[in-house]
Amino acid sequence: MELTLLRHAPLPAMYHGRYIGHTDIMIDDTLFERDKIEHLLNQTFDRIYSSDLVRCTATLEIMGMKPFTTDSRLREVRFKPSIEGKSFFQIEAMDDFTLEALDSKENWHQLICEESSLMFQSRIENFLQDLPRESKVLICTHGGTIGMILALITPDYSDIPLGYLEYITVSLG
Repeated sequence: MELTLLRHAPLPAMYHGRYIGHTDIMIDDTLFERDKIEHLLNQTFDRIYSSDLVRCTATLEIMGMKPFTTDSRLREVRFKPSIEGKSFFQIEAMDDFTLEALDSKENWHQLICEESSLMFQSRIENFLQDLPRESKVLICTHGGTIGMILALITPDYSDIPLGYLEYITVSLG
């Protein structure tokens, strides 16, 4: 299987650098840099999947990548309500923030996420198990979801941060 993981298009500038999990925010199409995804537009995919949140579905619609299947398992991790929409600096100023939260990915996850690491991982594993094995697949989703997919299928690439409209293609045996 060949898997292309695409991070959705940019949100309005006021949301950049913020923790946006399940909040359904529309992209800012004036920030859509078509040249970033030009190569993808010339490819054909056997299957196209998207998070069910509008920032992902709108990205694929602007790209003209239809038909696609939405799947809520491709959503970003669910952040705590007190974290959703905040920047790192706002989180750092919160009463329950401690420097120990920065010691590991798991400590940070526990501080900011309502969904446990195990629940998030299980959700993504469940999705991956349902993918057709002999296919060329495009998935439009969120940065954290892409990181989890990469950690599960090819740990060498799990720490590669993708910006808006950036993508990575991996082949699975």
